[in-house]
Amino acid sequence: MNWLAVRAIYAHEMNRFFRTIWQSVASPVLSTVLYFVVFGAAIGGRIQTVDDVPYGAFIVPGLMMLTVLQQSVSNASFGIYFPKFSGTIYEYLVSPAGWIEVTAGFVGAAASKAILIAVIILLTSFWFNGVHIAHPVWMLVFLVLTAVSFSLLGFIIGLWAKNFEQLQIVPMMVIMPLTFLGGAFYSASMLPPFWESVAKLNPVLYLVSGFRWSFFDMADVPVMSSLVAVTIMLLICLAVIRWIFATGWRLRE
Repeated sequence: MNWLAVRAIYAHEMNRFFRTIWQSVASPVLSTVLYFVVFGAAIGGRIQTVDDVPYGAFIVPGLMMLTVLQQSVSNASFGIYFPKFSGTIYEYLVSPAGWIEVTAGFVGAAASKAILIAVIILLTSFWFNGVHIAHPVWMLVFLVLTAVSFSLLGFIIGLWAKNFEQLQIVPMMVIMPLTFLGGAFYSASMLPPFWESVAKLNPVLYLVSGFRWSFFDMADVPVMSSLVAVTIMLLICLAVIRWIFATGWRLRE
């Protein structure tokens, strides 16, 4: 493992993040505050509690997970796409760094950015709701696993994309709808039986459910199922990335 290469790629990506700190942090935090105002105040006035949890506090884990998924995919995909776009990806391909080091550097930076923004959103939520974290260690475990898994997915999207339009297709047409339908703002138990069964086919529901359990000790699906789901996704993404670097698919286009 070439840790010097990992550190160099990671530091480069984080420096790029901090050069645009206002845009990188303020925009998602402001969007989340608007969600708190709209959903917490408007809908919270009609739905007082969900399983004895105030609705304003209930949506905090969902909003954090929504941000983590979007930021992880976006940061990782743009991070690796720009070297492809500019042609500097060949410097990574001919360097002493292997696919593990390149992936660890880009994905580690993308996950770090998403986790940092999620923590800021959590701190912001205390201004609106009294949020209690029942299992703080498991909260960190779910947060890190989700950020890393979707950063790996974003890395794959960045390698796959041939242009900026393709770079936006999956986050806008797949990730965002799945997140909104994954229980970010409601519990699956609130749905009719048929639609509850359909909702449980959504993989994002398992991530949101496990993360919400770490806050309020309540979940739509078994916690172990959530852990298994995110672990399987992580392993599949790693296998796909290894195949891409082994075959050179889309790397030299």
